Amino acid sequence: MTPTPYWINRLDPVMIHVHGDMGIRYYGVAYLMAFVIAGLLLRYYYRAGKSPLDTHRIGTAMSALVLGVLLGGRVGYTVLYAWPEFVRDPWMVFRVWDGGMSSHGGFVGVALALVWISRQVKLPVLALGDLVSSVAPVGLFLGRIANFINGELWGKVSTVPWAVIFPRSAAPGTPYNLIAPRHPSQLYEAALEGLVLLAYTQWRVWGTKALRAPGRLTGEFLALYAMVRILGEQFREPDAGLMFGMSRGVFYSLFLLGSGALLIASTWSSQRREQCCRAGMVRP
Repeated sequence: MTPTPYWINRLDPVMIHVHGDMGIRYYGVAYLMAFVIAGLLLRYYYRAGKSPLDTHRIGTAMSALVLGVLLGGRVGYTVLYAWPEFVRDPWMVFRVWDGGMSSHGGFVGVALALVWISRQVKLPVLALGDLVSSVAPVGLFLGRIANFINGELWGKVSTVPWAVIFPRSAAPGTPYNLIAPRHPSQLYEAALEGLVLLAYTQWRVWGTKALRAPGRLTGEFLALYAMVRILGEQFREPDAGLMFGMSRGVFYSLFLLGSGALLIASTWSSQRREQCCRAGMVRP
């Protein structure tokens, strides 16, 4: 076999094998770590006076968010990316070990969870959304790292020096030197959706008064996520059919961008009206 100058992703998706390919997978560990870190951050916010969520309320919130992310991500993947497969084989929705989670579906699941949490803890849903938005990039980062370890959601063919050969991108048994190298787009997205957004949201929480305008940080997070996701999609091989000439990741992100822009505009309008009321310019 002719050697290849590119790194070959032979990483094992299973961290601990129990029987054959069954065992503890990095993808599951990534989700677990994301929820644990998010819970710790929310607890730290409370101690620092940034959040009204005490330990009991955080437990209630995290339970709902776990269900929202997992159910929303799986159902979203089925509806948005694998509908034909679901029609042929409805039981595929339960075969989570085969992979298949949608971040856009996860957003919907989280939104529904936030409505339920708001009623349980008697706090405004937009204020809760701001807190969750500030910790969400942790999960996005770890999830993309898990995608890379799994050798899935690879990038477009490229000959950049850091290109990677993903064996799963070719037919089983194909010699590595015959597999086209690709952008490690999972790592690009981990940096953009995870590290960049986490740095931004943490700056907004600790360095500004963003939490005083409920919904502002949520809107910024949604808009920025959509923009960096669209950027990352330029290097990623579409994993489903195009929609209106765009990858599905780009198409679905446009709705997040619009939602984020509406939230930002709404908070600006509310804040300006408050300022006018305080100045005696208009009646409240």
